Amino acid sequence: MQPRTLLDSLRSIGVRVALDDFGTGYSSLSYLQSFPFDKIKIDQSFIRNLLTRPGASAVVRAITDLASALGMETTAEGVEDPAQLEALREQGCSTVQGYLFARPLDRAAVAELLASRKANAAAA
Repeated sequence: MQPRTLLDSLRSIGVRVALDDFGTGYSSLSYLQSFPFDKIKIDQSFIRNLLTRPGASAVVRAITDLASALGMETTAEGVEDPAQLEALREQGCSTVQGYLFARPLDRAAVAELLASRKANAAAA
């Protein structure tokens, strides 16, 4: 089965498809025309330099504008600082992920975190 056909089949059953690490390695603009992506994940190398290099900010803005024009969401990877979060909000980034929110967790720690949040919400 061709990759495009496979992705179309997955999307037809509700699976959402993201292009990871956009702007680096093998991810390129040509993939946006070739495959049915729902989301573009902006590589952390752009986020890391967001506040210190004007070029990084311009790249992030271009990606969010492009994604919006194509009807896609964006996720910024590697957000570690509240100022980065604010800049990404200003640039229209849909979602973010990174150490600002939590370090990677194993299954047991995720279950504990969710149980704790559920208990806190019930108490409120």
